[in-house]
Amino acid sequence: MKFRTQSKKLQLQIFNLLPVKRASMYPYEVKEPNEDCSAYSIFKGVGLKMFTNLVLKSPFCLPYSGRNCHEVKITYTFPFLTFMYDYPLAVAMDRTEVLSAAGTGAAADLPPPIIRTFLPETWLWDLVEVGPSGTKEVPVTVPDTITAWETEAFCLSQQGFGLAPPIELVVFQPFILELSLPYSVIRGENLELKATVFNYQSSCIMVRVSPTLSSDYTLTPLANAQEASCLCAQGHGTYSWKLTPTALGPVNVTMIAEAVSTDTSCDNKTVEVPERGRVDVVTRSLIVKAEGTEQTKTHNALLCPKGESLQEQVELSLPKDVIQGSARASVSVLGDIMGRALKNLDGLQSMPYGSGEKNMALLASNIYILEYLTNTQQITPEIKARATNFLTGGYHRQLNYKHSDGAYSTFGTGSRNTWLTAFVLRSFVKAKSVIYIDPTVIADAKSWLESKQQDNGCFQKLGSLFNNRMKEGVSDGVTLSAYVTAALLESNMAASINKTMLCLKQSLDDQSNTYTTALLAYVFTLAGDMETRTRLLEQLDKVATQEGGNLYWSHSSEKSVSLSVEISSYVLLATLGASPTAADLGYASRIVRWLISQQNSYGGFFSTQDTVVALQALALYATLVFSPEGSSTVDIQFPSGQMTFEINQDNKLLYQERALKDVTGKYSMEMKGTACAFMQLSLHYNIPTPRKESSFRIKVIPEAECNTNQLRPKHTLKLASTYVGKDGSTNMVIVDIKLLSGFVPDPESLTKLKSALLVDHVEHSDDHIFIYLEPFSSHVPINHSIDILRDIEVENLKPAVVKIYDYYQPSDQAETQYNYCTTGGAPPSGPCNIPSAPGQRRGLCHVEEHRLSVEMPAVHASPDLPHGPGVDLRHVVHMNQELLDLSQGELLLPLLLARMWYL
Repeated sequence: MKFRTQSKKLQLQIFNLLPVKRASMYPYEVKEPNEDCSAYSIFKGVGLKMFTNLVLKSPFCLPYSGRNCHEVKITYTFPFLTFMYDYPLAVAMDRTEVLSAAGTGAAADLPPPIIRTFLPETWLWDLVEVGPSGTKEVPVTVPDTITAWETEAFCLSQQGFGLAPPIELVVFQPFILELSLPYSVIRGENLELKATVFNYQSSCIMVRVSPTLSSDYTLTPLANAQEASCLCAQGHGTYSWKLTPTALGPVNVTMIAEAVSTDTSCDNKTVEVPERGRVDVVTRSLIVKAEGTEQTKTHNALLCPKGESLQEQVELSLPKDVIQGSARASVSVLGDIMGRALKNLDGLQSMPYGSGEKNMALLASNIYILEYLTNTQQITPEIKARATNFLTGGYHRQLNYKHSDGAYSTFGTGSRNTWLTAFVLRSFVKAKSVIYIDPTVIADAKSWLESKQQDNGCFQKLGSLFNNRMKEGVSDGVTLSAYVTAALLESNMAASINKTMLCLKQSLDDQSNTYTTALLAYVFTLAGDMETRTRLLEQLDKVATQEGGNLYWSHSSEKSVSLSVEISSYVLLATLGASPTAADLGYASRIVRWLISQQNSYGGFFSTQDTVVALQALALYATLVFSPEGSSTVDIQFPSGQMTFEINQDNKLLYQERALKDVTGKYSMEMKGTACAFMQLSLHYNIPTPRKESSFRIKVIPEAECNTNQLRPKHTLKLASTYVGKDGSTNMVIVDIKLLSGFVPDPESLTKLKSALLVDHVEHSDDHIFIYLEPFSSHVPINHSIDILRDIEVENLKPAVVKIYDYYQPSDQAETQYNYCTTGGAPPSGPCNIPSAPGQRRGLCHVEEHRLSVEMPAVHASPDLPHGPGVDLRHVVHMNQELLDLSQGELLLPLLLARMWYL
């Protein structure tokens, strides 16, 4: 005993010499090299033989210290090493080894834990062709959601229709871990991260919850965060940390819940460790945003060296009021001018998607890109499948905006819209070569348009013209009729436009409206009237703007870049639409260079129509000048170094992007070779929310409801929107409300808002609420209100931004900000109304902290379906041969739809 005591003292003396004596968490990121670094190998390497009873070398292929040892790799494991709260030890281990070491010992025989990240609310399967056998196995992967899925299937064949009875699939685990996180926070805010564990077993378990380390945030343990706790049958426990983000952008938060063995009883009941599902790992994403308002600057260049070296210089600079740490820059290079749009088929603009027009803009853009790739033989099965999927979804969504008579409107209700119906018609006709379009849908739209043709050949205007900035010189009827005529001509329905051409020719003498003149030039090109086309193009050439070798057009006195893009695109379509010569291609290239210079970082432009027309024109130009040969090298010099991009025929469509270390300074780009390249420098940064007003004013006054009995305190946002521009009225207007971190909209309030004054549509997406407003008159405030609820408590709340802008001219905008009504008065964004109540001080709203009580839902495990998340299954579809004679033809199973029912 004395010897042991002295040995213990010696151990403590040696231990006290260590610089680090205790670690709070295990660093999973740190791993040992692959070579053998055991004590045995070190002594052997220096030629020493050791005689000791200490463990220097593990045996081969035998169970040892709670794990199976294989080959010569030595890894010592210790109980509960995952959490490292009581052991001053550091051993480099793989994450699966760490999780295994914290268990009962035979962990090496258990499958590695599944990190649950795929948590959809619905589960939609693809179309399946069953064939004459009547049976088809469909391999699928079960989502990570712990729930019950109800599957339904129906099938079609030439013999009839079949409907399968619903089948329930239960996805089950002994216990699950759920994280409570908002969609986003702003840098400088702190939030309480809550991890709740639900025990679905009939026995008690001892659970320990631990987070993984990350350099993107810091965690401070709060309630029960460092303790293992008992969870008995159908019980739950909550563990809390204070989370402080330290990095911007998407941050992954991973938590590990593990059932551990213990000799301690829980409520006088024996603790059991489940044989399967003893570890649950959940990863959730949290977006950390910078303060203020995001700004984006892009510099685009199209270089075609043709054997010689081409150079271009760009200087990036930031404004003085840039928010520190928010700036980031990147450079991207593509060998095809359509490549950037191809990369962002599902989102060419940073605008909401709630209208029939925006849906059609995406659908039409996909069509033009797909046509270009097909015509140039660059289409691949993967690209075609992706584009076809978007087209099919867009087609079905657009039917939501269809009226029974074949017309379409912006939101599916209200006035029918002549212009939008023509837009849908031309797009559906093009799409039917790729996906199935019901012929009656096309016929109904054509019939409705023809019914709106007046005696003079022009079309009747129903619904608003999509952009009132085009009203100048000629009437709306001429511009609308030209658009409808172009749609009919593109749809090979020339028989319907004989009278219309007479209407359009009567307006040729008035060419004061540049937009209408460009559109008419395109219409007469489609109609084959070369004489009129030439006269209109000559007039347009006289009013063109030349800028550094580039060419573009503006809309008379209206300096709208969005309209300039659309006008220039129509001129480009007219120039290339009739067997273009080499001179025509040279002229067109000057327009193309200007158009590309206006492209945003998503591959689109400023609004919906300019994006559609510009991509249509660019696709036509790219098809005509496409060459399957050539390669080039792009060298970019910047203050802290250089980088090189290679462009060849194998990677023309590959989107190559690299982040830049220097967000300011001069960049020199040099290109050598024989292939063209499209380059873009993007600079993103935040600035304080601008206070200056343009054509709009927006005011937000938050009102607090000081009821401390509420689990989710409510705030009412009162908004006043005013148009103060030079026109008499607006286009469609968007009010974009960024929610405070941790807040969600009140569902009842959203429903009421949809029927409010001038509100066409309301859309809730992530942490934003979008309100679509009908056009309204100038200098008349439009008032609305909406309630928001605090769902997750966030400390040190930063102001949220509210933005109002013209849908077709986004540069016409105004912004303001608001904050939470807190103790001590008004937030920095402006006034804060706090209604007084009996016994309550005016101007002060103190909201006490409440903890949410979570009710445990009942779970009934299905003994026949013991499937866990992430398990590959085969869904077998059987059809009754007596009901459908499958021998006469193949059976098509067009849809398998799974609806999720939360337990």
